[in-house]
Amino acid sequence: MQLVRFPRRRYTPDFTPLERLPRLTDALGGPEIWIKRDDLLGLAAGGNKTRKLEFLVADALAQGADTLITVGAPQSNHCRLTLAAAAKEGLKCRLVLEQRVAGSYKPDATGNNFLYNLLGAEKISVVNAGDDLNAAMQAHAAELEAAGRKGYIIPGGGSNPLGALGYVACAHEIVAQSFEQGISFDRIIVASGSCGTHSGLLVGAKSVHFDAPITGINVRRPRTEQEGNLLKLARETAALIEIAAPEAKDVTALDEWVGPGYSIPTDEMIEAVRALARLEGVLLDPVYSGKAMAGLIGLARRGELKRGERVLFVHTGGSPALYAYQNVLQS
Repeated sequence: MQLVRFPRRRYTPDFTPLERLPRLTDALGGPEIWIKRDDLLGLAAGGNKTRKLEFLVADALAQGADTLITVGAPQSNHCRLTLAAAAKEGLKCRLVLEQRVAGSYKPDATGNNFLYNLLGAEKISVVNAGDDLNAAMQAHAAELEAAGRKGYIIPGGGSNPLGALGYVACAHEIVAQSFEQGISFDRIIVASGSCGTHSGLLVGAKSVHFDAPITGINVRRPRTEQEGNLLKLARETAALIEIAAPEAKDVTALDEWVGPGYSIPTDEMIEAVRALARLEGVLLDPVYSGKAMAGLIGLARRGELKRGERVLFVHTGGSPALYAYQNVLQS
């Protein structure tokens, strides 16, 4: 299995840091907590979607596209980073924003929403939850084709088999850093949303025989539905790189920390975001990494993460969204 046969743009020159969180570890009084700082990936304000875009944008360029088209929520980190990649490559970018919470899109909102304009989105269309997102993106592609241009459609979160290769590569990176730093991990915890990050880690771990469990903290869907989506994408990604796929027993996406729904604040998320900021100087985001860290803290408090166990939290970035949640995060 060689990732080198897939075209790739490099937006981050080096590995992202692997750091111990001593004050959070002491506060939880149990597992030893480490963090993979994918919030420090390249492109505007970083985050996990950068890894996926390295492969997706390379494919867009190979196909002669002049415009990237993608979809996300009003505070989508993926949309922000796709716009940043387009700017870096001299491409145009169009967004379809899905109001997963009714009325949640406001043109003058702060956070990522503000950055869409700053980064130069060519066109934004807004749809409602349940609408056909692919049809909305195809409409943009057809409009571009009629004008003699070529669009390249990127699915939500960059989460298709090609995009998931970004986190196959990340799993290899974690193993290399573990070896260099002389540490091993008993578990990895990561936010589980559009599935590309989580499933890519599962496939990457399988490819290098890294057998510690990878636990997803679901941010949107019921557990059964999410685990089914993850297994499907993991199988498709494994087929792309021609290795054996993860099995159903390898897939865990806990749903106890979703709360009332996607992007809707919870008390546990607020506590987690404040704790990481005040104990470690690390900014989480309110939609993904905040709820994922809430899950890690919850698992530690109920004894499912044992004293002495070494746990790696994969930080998926997203801090610009904090500014859109000031009313619930200030204290």
